[in-house]
Amino acid sequence: MTALVEDKYGRIESMLTALEALVRCESPTEDLDACRDVVKLASDIATQILGVPAHTREVNGRPVFWWGNENPQIVLLGHLDTVWPKGSFTPLWDVDGDVARGPGIFDMKAGFTQALFALKGISGSVALVATTDEETGSETSRELIKELAEGAKAVLVLEAAVDGKVKTGRKGTSMYQVNVHGRAAHAGLEPEKGINATVEIAEIILQLASLKNAEHGTTVVPTLLRSGNTTNTVPDHAVLDIDARSFSQAELVRVDGAIRALQPVNSEARIEISGGLNRPPLELSATKDLYQRAEKVASQLGMTLGHASVGGASDGNFAAAAGARVLDGLGAVGAGAHAKNEWVSVKALQERSEFLHAFIEELLND
Repeated sequence: MTALVEDKYGRIESMLTALEALVRCESPTEDLDACRDVVKLASDIATQILGVPAHTREVNGRPVFWWGNENPQIVLLGHLDTVWPKGSFTPLWDVDGDVARGPGIFDMKAGFTQALFALKGISGSVALVATTDEETGSETSRELIKELAEGAKAVLVLEAAVDGKVKTGRKGTSMYQVNVHGRAAHAGLEPEKGINATVEIAEIILQLASLKNAEHGTTVVPTLLRSGNTTNTVPDHAVLDIDARSFSQAELVRVDGAIRALQPVNSEARIEISGGLNRPPLELSATKDLYQRAEKVASQLGMTLGHASVGGASDGNFAAAAGARVLDGLGAVGAGAHAKNEWVSVKALQERSEFLHAFIEELLND
């Protein structure tokens, strides 16, 4: 490990110590025990840093980290689960100059750490809440997020920044699975007696291609495809997964209707469609006000902020749908979410934490 970047504030080392502990506590979403371990660790770290105990809540059988007010006006929202199975990311922890690496460091344990330090000296109606199922769609925690958002005047999401920019727009997402049931037959002797599920699913894929809309960033992407059993048999079953996204809720509704209206070319084939809307879009109407205020705070600190819209969704989408003002991307500066090159800027840990502290104070002073 090479020398760290210059530490002007004397806090980078302590932030790195907390971050290293969280990263080394691997917490893939599917491993419930690992998620409980990381929430317990985060609670211990928070209590040590902030002097006020954090605690764990069980929400629909999953652990949630909670520090602060029970009915907060300002919600800092994050997650502590990652996409990385235990042992799949090596080395588990590494710091080289301004670059720190580890599983989930960018998405989003650095953002959580920045929030912990940002809360030092803060008093008022504020809470830091971190879930453990965000990476798989927030099935168990979305109602909690909506309840928090309905009672809050601002929800600040600690997902990573985009080249240092906060996120003022996110696509909504829909996930579908199409099952096509055909009829098996010998591929050489009498293929005409079969109903080819592969051919049927291919026709569906061509129909999906026509649903995209560049104006609204609407994409409808066939992803995982499975069909057939043997090389000499007409396939009697095919399964297709579909990922649909858009910046427009109306577009997601349009795509949903089109997918549910899919019909087989061969009338004897049968189609089953499951899935639907996962997260609504995070639209500029929910983020514009908070971004303008954040930009003002950043300017006072000598920072350049900037904003961007992205294709990925977050729990901020749920908060906005519940009517809250939201600002996303307030977490780490770095790159490589879900990739082997996942990293964060060490220097930015302190800078972004200082900015978040000032921004929270600005909102609490309303």
